[in-house]
Amino acid sequence: MKLLLNVDHIATLRNARGETQPDPVTAALIAEQAGIDGIVVHLREDRRHINERDVRLLRELITTKLDLEMAATEEIIKIACDIGPELATLVPEKRQELTTEGGLNVIDNISSLKDAISELHNNDVAVSLFIEPDLKQIEAAAEIESDFIEIHTGVFANTISEEEQFDELDRIRIAIKHAKKLGLGVNAGHGLDYKNIKIFRELSDIDELSIGHAIIARAVFVGLKQAVREMFDLLNNKS
Repeated sequence: MKLLLNVDHIATLRNARGETQPDPVTAALIAEQAGIDGIVVHLREDRRHINERDVRLLRELITTKLDLEMAATEEIIKIACDIGPELATLVPEKRQELTTEGGLNVIDNISSLKDAISELHNNDVAVSLFIEPDLKQIEAAAEIESDFIEIHTGVFANTISEEEQFDELDRIRIAIKHAKKLGLGVNAGHGLDYKNIKIFRELSDIDELSIGHAIIARAVFVGLKQAVREMFDLLNNKS
């Protein structure tokens, strides 16, 4: 299971003062030195954190995988096709949300998402759809030839009781099995942290985990390299 780091929050901190530091590209390079398997950034329509210059510099400078999270809009698709990330993860996007609040409704947006996937594929960009662990949504993702799904783990992360947590984990486990049966790669992310990540060691069929906020928050106290390594240790059953 690979671990990817989302550096959006570094850009949020930079933009809070309208200055140039801290630099998300520098953060990505430090994370690579710590052994991270790839970098995730969300290029939002409102550019509230990551901007186009960040993405272009990341494409030029990082040596691992670049996963570009994005809405399936004409403007952002054009940018993605031009820059050429290894993976474009299509996500729902609302201006008023603090962070992505849930998965795409693939079923109700088959036509537009199919067109977006086709255009990205024509420019040699693999595509993932950020969705809930719902079997019908997974089947719709396979139908329109997505390469991957990314399972939204936010519901799991926000469960209160142990019973709720295990119920949601079972839902995720079934979703992974179904997606693999349909030939889809499976990534997962949202809300994962140093406490709840341990249980994901059981889900060996997940290809990649994307984590941002928890690692960046931990890095404030211990530094980014150490924060990345601590998460790797948890994933690899060393802690």
